[in-house]
Amino acid sequence: MRLPDLFIPAAEPPTIETDVVLRRRRITVGVTIVIGTALLAATLRVPRGSNSFTILGLIVAATWIIGALASGPIPLRPVGTSPWRTAVVPALAVGIVSFLGFLAAYFVAQHLPLGSTALRSILAKADAGPVALVLAVALVDGVAEEVFFRGALHAAAEPHRPAVVATVVYVVVTATTGNVALVLAAAVMGTIFSLERLSTRSVLAPIVTHVTWSTLMVLALPR
Repeated sequence: MRLPDLFIPAAEPPTIETDVVLRRRRITVGVTIVIGTALLAATLRVPRGSNSFTILGLIVAATWIIGALASGPIPLRPVGTSPWRTAVVPALAVGIVSFLGFLAAYFVAQHLPLGSTALRSILAKADAGPVALVLAVALVDGVAEEVFFRGALHAAAEPHRPAVVATVVYVVVTATTGNVALVLAAAVMGTIFSLERLSTRSVLAPIVTHVTWSTLMVLALPR
């Protein structure tokens, strides 16, 4: 698969679940969103260096994963194709390119009052503990978010523009953190993740891109 193909929706129609299954999925997803949003807001408001940040971060991840699995089956990989060729390699490249784009925006935002304040808040959390631990929490949360937002929520929104619904909800949930930089990142990356979900009909590509992007943001973003 060429890199641009990862942003072209698959031609085959999505699988629509029965009314009973879809209703159960939507109820489960709705409850999970409420719980997960409250926990996320609390996570990014704990004092710098507090162990509560790590604990709450892992609880948030567990909430997304448990809610996703409880809602019904999640399409983890493309069907009938080589996942390495059609999802993993292109998604890895998307993650790297996305980081480079954010790196450029980072240097610009440093010179803007609102942008510099939001960036300092994010970096303070990233530097609040051992790098390995912060990275581990970021990666676990990244995988959990894709399984829920591009997996369970996307499926629950079928057939009513699931990619749009998943991205909007993702941005709204992130907005509860009160950080402008995170909200803008959620809008951009959420759109990319949703396009990958539409293209591959699975969450593998969004997971790979999210993990790659998060790793570079934690390890390579200048302090």
